[in-house]
Amino acid sequence: MTQYENRFLDDVAKLMTSAAGAAQGMRSEVETVIRSQAERLVADLDLVPREDFEAMRELAVAARTEAEELKERLEALEARVAKLEAGA
Repeated sequence: MTQYENRFLDDVAKLMTSAAGAAQGMRSEVETVIRSQAERLVADLDLVPREDFEAMRELAVAARTEAEELKERLEALEARVAKLEAGA
């Protein structure tokens, strides 16, 4: 190879290395922009964190269970009252 060809290949290699570095930097910037836009969208939608959702779901299940138990107790008490009133 001639000196000119070597120099040309060196220049091409430098250009490719430069382009790869620029592409990596650009990728990082794009990821940052996308991440910040996604975070802003989530904030605008007023979404709750998963942990808060799970905690509220557990509270709802507990409240439903307690309501069912209280309903059963009320029905039993109403039956006792009806029985006492019928016997009086």
